[in-house]
Amino acid sequence: MIYLMAWRNIWRNKIRSIIIMLSVVIGLFAGISVLALYNGMMKSRIRTVIEAEVGHLQIHHPEFKKDYEPVFVLKNGDEILKSIRLIPEIKYAAPRSVTQGMLSTATGSSGIQINGIIPELEYRTSQLQKKIIEGTGFSGNKKNEILIGKKLAVKMKLRTGSKLVLTFTDTSGNIVSGAFRVTGIYQSDNAPLDEKNAYVRMSDLNILLGTGNSFHEIALLLNKDKDLEKVQNRLKQKFPETLIESWKEISPETQLLVNTVDQYSYMIMFIIMLALAFGIVNTMLMAIIERTKEVGMMVALGMNRLRVFLLVLMETMFLTLAGTPFGLFLGWIVINYYNKNGLDFSGSGKEMMSSFGFGTMIYPEFPAERVFGVMMIVTGTALIACIFPAVKALRLQPVEALRR
Repeated sequence: MIYLMAWRNIWRNKIRSIIIMLSVVIGLFAGISVLALYNGMMKSRIRTVIEAEVGHLQIHHPEFKKDYEPVFVLKNGDEILKSIRLIPEIKYAAPRSVTQGMLSTATGSSGIQINGIIPELEYRTSQLQKKIIEGTGFSGNKKNEILIGKKLAVKMKLRTGSKLVLTFTDTSGNIVSGAFRVTGIYQSDNAPLDEKNAYVRMSDLNILLGTGNSFHEIALLLNKDKDLEKVQNRLKQKFPETLIESWKEISPETQLLVNTVDQYSYMIMFIIMLALAFGIVNTMLMAIIERTKEVGMMVALGMNRLRVFLLVLMETMFLTLAGTPFGLFLGWIVINYYNKNGLDFSGSGKEMMSSFGFGTMIYPEFPAERVFGVMMIVTGTALIACIFPAVKALRLQPVEALRR
């Protein structure tokens, strides 16, 4: 009986009830859209980290990453590389020689990380070739070619064809220098990374480092993300003398960003629904004031105050939850459309997006795994919104209510 009365009561003023339901639809749509946008941004960032920056896994000498001393090359690196390529879950494996040094020109100098690569392998592992926006990159067998990031090129006033000098220490601790010519400028979705990384051929860098055919790092790209832990554990067992890290360990700030954004997205959703609760409170108060005499009559006829509270609660729940399916459905339609076509944020500033490591094309994803949490927030909103109107109804004295 209480449920039937509550349902009929919310339709006494159809326009007012429909407006509140539409508010719920719009509020829920806005909240779901925010969750979907953040979801898409975080997955895009993770894909960039894996496919264009560090890979799924990296292998180093246990001491190498402490100070990046060039003497700590991978022991039996070629054998490790051959063994790794036999693992079916691994898609690509790229060796690299890595050192920290200075890039100097006539206009100044800048500290960078110098990555010695095998271009054919690196292009597949980190998509480096796709990032080149000026020049041709590495060509033929020419020596001492270098590929630098756009932000570094602007900072150091370099362009394709410019000459520069790289200075760093070799395996004996001696300071060595080499002259290089810029044959390409690349631009990724991570501007700070572009400013700190330059690429040369591994053979050119190894000659200066004195490491021969050895290298410091192997970057691995897997066929499937879900195989990450399995492959990592397998490699640790097979090569216990090496340091094997996943992208989560190499780039902990990315995982922290994902967790932080998840929390903030729920907070935004809660704020939207809390603001909506004020409209629901106002509607329910109006309904109680309009039906003061009626409520007094029900109490006078023996309806206990618990049932009065349940009546107000059910009306509030119906008002709130009636718009929920429509809000979710509308969000699902719009989000799926942009998931296929993407949202282009290039108008908001490509440099601004890249400074935080994000691309300008975002593909929102419907947060199906968070629908339960969203429903909890909506239900909580209804419960909060019913408290004040319910207290107002419970305080009504039957005699005074009937006199009005």
